[in-house]
Amino acid sequence: MIVGELRHGQLVIIDRLKETVRLSEGLDESGELTRAARDRALECLSRFGERLRHIQASNVRAAGTSTFRRAKNSHVFCKEAEQALGHPLEIISGLEEARLIYAGVTHSMPPHDGSRLVLDIGGGSTELILGESNRPRALESLHMGCVVMTERYFGDGRVSRAAFDKARLAVRLKLRPVKAFFRDTPGIEVIGTSGTIRATETVARELGLIEAELTRSAVQQLIERLCEFDLIASVSLPGLPERRAQVWPGGLAILVELLGVLRIDRLRTSDGALREGLLYDSLGRLQHEDARERSVQALARRYNVDPGQAQRVAETANGLLGQCAGDWDLASPLVTRMLKWSALLHEIGLDISHDGFHRHGAYIAANADLPGFPRAEQQFLAFLIASQRRHIDEDLRHELPSKWQGKALRLSVVLRLAVLLNRSRSNAALPEIEFDVAENGLTLGFPDGWLEQNPLTRADLEREKDYLLSSGYALSVRVPAEISG
Repeated sequence: MIVGELRHGQLVIIDRLKETVRLSEGLDESGELTRAARDRALECLSRFGERLRHIQASNVRAAGTSTFRRAKNSHVFCKEAEQALGHPLEIISGLEEARLIYAGVTHSMPPHDGSRLVLDIGGGSTELILGESNRPRALESLHMGCVVMTERYFGDGRVSRAAFDKARLAVRLKLRPVKAFFRDTPGIEVIGTSGTIRATETVARELGLIEAELTRSAVQQLIERLCEFDLIASVSLPGLPERRAQVWPGGLAILVELLGVLRIDRLRTSDGALREGLLYDSLGRLQHEDARERSVQALARRYNVDPGQAQRVAETANGLLGQCAGDWDLASPLVTRMLKWSALLHEIGLDISHDGFHRHGAYIAANADLPGFPRAEQQFLAFLIASQRRHIDEDLRHELPSKWQGKALRLSVVLRLAVLLNRSRSNAALPEIEFDVAENGLTLGFPDGWLEQNPLTRADLEREKDYLLSSGYALSVRVPAEISG
């Protein structure tokens, strides 16, 4: 855990806490986290929770990475983890992890105007990021980490050249499909971060194998030194913590092949990585530099969304939200943003087919690479897009975190009405519409005569009554009397 504070426009790190949990060691053969691993993590999170007790909730971000993405029962553990920590947990995709790592590195290193390649070897995955200055251009997350590789190829506790050969071959095969994107860039600066790479640099320096930057030759020499010990439990080298030694063989196999396959002679190390990236990303959101905004805009352009219609729906939805936020407990920045983003993206499915476009759009929103969005927020977005017309998608709603499900249902009602009221796609302004809500009901109030002049909207509202009633909400319309509920 890392704690920062904004001072005079600069982010200052004021505290760091680190405990080794190795959650990925707790994945059993069925792909579920064992009770013992979960208990280790929960004990750690409860201690971290004490440190966070007096920090404003909106200023805390907790991210789950590779093991959460792989574990079949991660949804169960997420609830336990959030209770222990006292804050919600984001499960982020591999590419989002890579983007945040790059942000952490670039903010922790001197400025660099040219190309920069960042390598991060974690416990369960390895991230590769190629960027220009502070902008990532190519991102990749590979399912190979120091814990996973050590368990797979050194699981008997022995270190041998034969085991290294097998592990290195596996790494080369993993790198084959992506290597062309990350090598042969003139004048590139290569930076490594996180435990394996930083520990390797420390040991190489302590042994006199390097003076500054870590080299491929030094890593190869360290593998030779490691093989002399025969047993992982007996490994003892200057600068190598005992806990790191237990997973170092798998990490070294990854590192030496990264350097070889990507034709890297030497690399620098950085203290900044995922945690720092989360801090700077959060700071960017506070300063209106939200990566999620860029992702939404890019997705809308990619799927040829009509910007005029998207903006009309977004403005209507925001107006309705302003009238019901207090009574429906929807007054939060996340709710406001999710409604806006779902409105701006509600027609992305039209680029595939008009028939069932809301379902196509939901699939895109749930499965696209959207930098800045944790998995749960993408699911939230997908639910709103899927539920903009016809029946509300209860299956998708129940996949959301339990604390979001009630808000998501009410927010979907707001989006549905905004879409319905703008069906004509007209630039003419809508009239002043009154929107009153209760626990299980809502009322729309229109000026006298407007609905008679807009019979399509009147017919749509009649149909909408049945759809909303099936989800537990009674819709009524005030004036004119003939369609009042």
